[in-house]
Amino acid sequence: MLEQQRTIKKSVSITGLGLHTGTKCKMTFKPAPEGAGINFVRTDLGGNPTIPALAEYVIDISRGTTLGIGEAKVHTVEHVLAAIMGLQIDNITIELEGIEPPVGDGSAMPYVEKLLEAGFVVQEAPKDYLIIDETVMYHNEDEQVDIVALPLDGYRITVMVDYQNPALGSQHSGLFDLEKEFVEEFAPARTFCFLSEVELLADQGLIKGGNLDNAVVIVDHDLNEQGLDKLSKKLGLKQKIKVGESGFLNDKSLRYRNEPVRHKLLDMIGDLALIGAPIKAQILAARPGHKANVEFAKKIRKLYQQKKLVRKYQHVKKEGVVLDIEAIHKILPHRYPFLLVDKITELELDKKVVGIKSVTANEPFFQGHFPGQPIMPGVLIIEAMAQTGGILLLNSVENSEDKLVLFMQIRNAKFRKQVVPGDQLRIEAEFVSQKRNIVIFKAEAFVNNDIVCEAELMAGVVDRLNKQPE
Repeated sequence: MLEQQRTIKKSVSITGLGLHTGTKCKMTFKPAPEGAGINFVRTDLGGNPTIPALAEYVIDISRGTTLGIGEAKVHTVEHVLAAIMGLQIDNITIELEGIEPPVGDGSAMPYVEKLLEAGFVVQEAPKDYLIIDETVMYHNEDEQVDIVALPLDGYRITVMVDYQNPALGSQHSGLFDLEKEFVEEFAPARTFCFLSEVELLADQGLIKGGNLDNAVVIVDHDLNEQGLDKLSKKLGLKQKIKVGESGFLNDKSLRYRNEPVRHKLLDMIGDLALIGAPIKAQILAARPGHKANVEFAKKIRKLYQQKKLVRKYQHVKKEGVVLDIEAIHKILPHRYPFLLVDKITELELDKKVVGIKSVTANEPFFQGHFPGQPIMPGVLIIEAMAQTGGILLLNSVENSEDKLVLFMQIRNAKFRKQVVPGDQLRIEAEFVSQKRNIVIFKAEAFVNNDIVCEAELMAGVVDRLNKQPE
C-alpha cells in the first residue's frame, strides 16, 4: 500500500445524465492540497457549497448514497468514491454542475479512466491510515447483514451475496490487492437490479437516467409483451425490451461471471470512503447494501476520530491505558490537589468513558476527613466522576482545550459505601444528551466491582479565560 498522500495532476471533466434524476451534469475532478480529503462542490448553486465525503453528511441511502448540507445535495456518489479510493487518491475536489454525477455505463470505470488521464502527484504528507487493531462488527438481524473488520497490515475485502434467484444465485468475490486488481477486476462491474425493482423505481419517478446500457436487469418474474412495452415507455427507452432466456433482460451478457457481487464490492469500497481515511483491515461482508455500508462506515469513522484524538494527547502507547496522567494534564485544567482521575482505560467518544482514581493515604483531604478514620468525602467522589465525564466532551465541542466544564446540577446522587485509603475507584460515565453547551451524563463509581456512588450530572461548557499552562 502507498505510504504518502496523493492527488491528481490536472483537472478533468465528464458529462452525462444522472441515474435516478435523469438530469444533465458536468463533473470536474480537480487537484487538492494534502490533508484536504475528498470534497464535492456544487458550483451550480449560489456560494458554491462544499459537501465533504464523510459519513455524517449522508442524508439518504434508499437507492444509492446521497450526501447533503442544508439545501445542497449530491445523489449517488458511491461509484465516484469507489474510483477515487480504488486509485488510492487522498485529496481531490469534485465540482458538479448538477445534482447527480453522470452514470456512465453504471460502473466506476468511466471515472477511473478520467482519473488515470489526469495522472497522479505524490504529496509530502504521509497517508493517515486507520489501522484496525481489534475486531469491529456490524449485524442487522432483520436484513441478515453482517460486516466485520479484522486486523490486517493491508487492505482486503470479501463480499458474499445470496438473493435466492436462479439467475444470480449465491455469489462471492474478494479483492486482495488494490493496485493489481481494482482497475481490471472491479471498476468495470456495473450496477444491477431486479425487474420487479425497475417497475417500482419507475413508478416512484426514479431511474430517469437508467437504461439497458448502464444497468444489468435480473428477471425475477414473468412479464408479458404488453407489460414490457409499458415499462419501456415509462423508462423512455427507444429499444424494445424482452425477457430472454439467460435470466437477464434482453439477454444482457455479463462482463464477469459474478459481476453482480463484484459490483456490491465496488459499492462497499465507495461507501467506506466515508470513513474519511484509508484503512488497513480485512473486511468480510455478507449481503451488504448501502444502508449497512454507511452504518458500518459511521462506526469505523467514530473509531478513527477517537484514535486521532487520542494520538493528539497520548504520544506513547501503553498496555491497558487510553490516556495516561500526562495526557489528562493536557485535557483537564485541574491540578494538585484537585485532579482526581489518574488514567483513562476505556473511551468510546460521545458514548462512554472509564477512568481510574487510586486513593492513597497521602491524599490531603484525609488529614481532616476524618482524623483516625480516613474516609474520602462524597463530594470529591462526585468531582472525580465529573472530571472523568469531562473526557467525553473531547469530540462534542470545538477547541475543547480552550473550554471549561462547570457543574450546573447533580441529580439522584447516592452514596453506597465508604471509600478509604488503598481503594481504587473505577469510574464509568455515559453520555446522555447535549443541547448546545449543556451536557448531561450518568456516572457510577466502583471499588472491587461494588458500586460506591452514582449520580446524573449536568454541566455547562464555557470559554476558559486563561489558556491552560503546559
